[in-house]
Amino acid sequence: MTDDKFNFTETLQDLDAGVFAAKISQAVRDVAMGVVAHDKAGKVVIELNMKRIGESSQIMLEHTLKYTKPTMKGKVTEDNTTGTALYVGRGGTVSIMPDTQEMLQFEKGEKK
Repeated sequence: MTDDKFNFTETLQDLDAGVFAAKISQAVRDVAMGVVAHDKAGKVVIELNMKRIGESSQIMLEHTLKYTKPTMKGKVTEDNTTGTALYVGRGGTVSIMPDTQEMLQFEKGEKK
């Protein structure tokens, strides 16, 4: 049974402490501007590779962003790879925190 509530786009925001999502946004903007300015095709590729960490329920997710931005006389290509350790939970959910983590609750005025 899978968890239909799992949404990887939320986890995407956590990759590389939020930097990966910002890199994607910037790459899409840069390539789109090059495509319009130079009337040539551009490309943005996101590649995700996973490896288990030891015998745990964690994976190392390597995330690679590759893009080709057209220029007046050619193209500019960037290839950037970083990694983020993630937990794999029930039903294959993937997140920065384990799903067994209890929420901390504090009563108003209570110090812990």
